[in-house]
Amino acid sequence: MSKEKVVLAYSGGLDTTAIIPWLKENFDYEVICCCIDCGQGEELDGLEERAKLSGASKLYIENIIDEFCDEYIVPCVKAGAVYENKYLLGTSMARPVIAKRLVEIARKEGATAICHGATGKGNDQIRFELGIKALAPDIKIIAPWRMTDVWTMQSREDEIEYCHQHGIDLPFDAKHSYSRDRNLWHISHEGLELEDPANEPNYDDLLVLGVSPEKAPDEGEYVTMTFEAGVPKSLNGKEMKVSEIITELNSLGGKHGIGIVDIVENRVVGMKSRGVYETPGGTILMEAHDQLEELVLDRATYEVKKDMGNKFAQIVYEGKWFTPLREAIQAFVDVTQQYVTGEVKFKLYKGNIIKAGTTSPYSLYSESLASFTTGELYDHHDAEGFINLFGLPLKVRAMKMAELNKK
Repeated sequence: MSKEKVVLAYSGGLDTTAIIPWLKENFDYEVICCCIDCGQGEELDGLEERAKLSGASKLYIENIIDEFCDEYIVPCVKAGAVYENKYLLGTSMARPVIAKRLVEIARKEGATAICHGATGKGNDQIRFELGIKALAPDIKIIAPWRMTDVWTMQSREDEIEYCHQHGIDLPFDAKHSYSRDRNLWHISHEGLELEDPANEPNYDDLLVLGVSPEKAPDEGEYVTMTFEAGVPKSLNGKEMKVSEIITELNSLGGKHGIGIVDIVENRVVGMKSRGVYETPGGTILMEAHDQLEELVLDRATYEVKKDMGNKFAQIVYEGKWFTPLREAIQAFVDVTQQYVTGEVKFKLYKGNIIKAGTTSPYSLYSESLASFTTGELYDHHDAEGFINLFGLPLKVRAMKMAELNKK
């Protein structure tokens, strides 16, 4: 009788390497590894040999960069989705697309379970598992770090020793470094000195995608972008797909010290955590989109869209991508993006993105209206009646208070 299969979300790192023999030993599963490439930039060479050496029967390496950009990043950019005013959702956006691909491979292989290496304290366990539950409610989920009766390893040293006992001798070291998550959109850093919010980050050690503003060039650099219906289409006159635009913006943003965020955020599980995010290209892309949008959207739509953007960010952060609510808000956002088309110019300089001009065929800005000379559309006398009505509640209340104070 053939063994049941488990699909393991596999990075090739120490945690997921140790999980392979652990799954076989404790559950007698056939282990299928799945390494999902969202633009980590890490070397994927040699992973197949590593997975097989560790006891996996098969390894899938899945490149989902374009799907990640077009179907997950772009909707968040259109929505202006930023969590707690700072976090551009780099890890949050990637988890649902990873969960989706894990489910697809589990179906293809006839697997009965999916295993992930996320800890029991973080957000990622929620994001992975909500995605899997929404797409495949029948598939069992295994989370070793929460199974403290069976998963007894407490440290990197324990994991290395466990691997050695199972004949896996790989060049892992036990030193503690920052806990990082990287994809095309960003890289996050947690741990070491960041665990105490009183400590300043050691940026010289920490930064991966760029430099601090102090070390950025003394010369600014102009960038021009175009958008069509809220989607980025070209960079400096060259049409590119979204993944290529983000890659190029990462390089420009990193060079000029753009997009470094130090945040204490509220995790879904109830605790605060401190992290540093580098999102050079994403920060520029979001800012450029905002720059165009403020020219095109009317006041009432803009106001509601701000609220919807915050709601969208919360939904994504909490791992609720595959829900009717996310689809409904995204549909609202898509309608607002119909005319977000035009060209945006800005200058990158020492951590700053400085506007240098915006144009759109759908611009609602009217020079004759906004100028101080009188245009045909605007009669200054109309303002008097408007102010009288607009200020009426304040005047009525003041009169009432005055009347009461006389008594």
